[in-house]
Amino acid sequence: MGELKLEYLPHYTYENYKEWEDNWELIYGVAYNMSPAPMIKHQSISNKIAWQLQELFRECETCQSLLPVDWKIDEDTIVQPDNLVICHQPQNEAYISKAPEIIFEILSKSTAVKDQHLKYELYEKEGVKYYIIVNPDDTIAKIYALQNGRYIKVDDAYDEIITFKIDKCKAITFDFSKIW
Repeated sequence: MGELKLEYLPHYTYENYKEWEDNWELIYGVAYNMSPAPMIKHQSISNKIAWQLQELFRECETCQSLLPVDWKIDEDTIVQPDNLVICHQPQNEAYISKAPEIIFEILSKSTAVKDQHLKYELYEKEGVKYYIIVNPDDTIAKIYALQNGRYIKVDDAYDEIITFKIDKCKAITFDFSKIW
């Protein structure tokens, strides 16, 4: 039996995505179901990240932190990062369309490969300035910064305080000891 050809696989677009129930992501026309809801540990870490980001950007008039929201990259790619920082005004209420400055993805067994490889490459290509992959099991956050169009690993953070430089706002210092 030969290889499976891409043209045999279903290809979905934003028009299909809008009709679906439950939580989905669409990457290069391939649908990824985000069910079941994240585990309690995942939610706890996400909440602590969100709280800290909210405090750090309280005084910034340009940037804001968000919990999962649709980022429509194009007609066949819509993702929902766990935590993100944007420094632009969204053009509509349904989704953001410009790359976030910072994205945190919290690994789970069902999303680890997608987050560490597919989304890593997607976020790098789309120009996300900082990508943080948070591993709740190892209590390590791998921090990547975009330099010359490629991600460079900045640190493996457990209890470190890391400075993120945002062009449209002051540099912020994020305390990773507070997320575990």
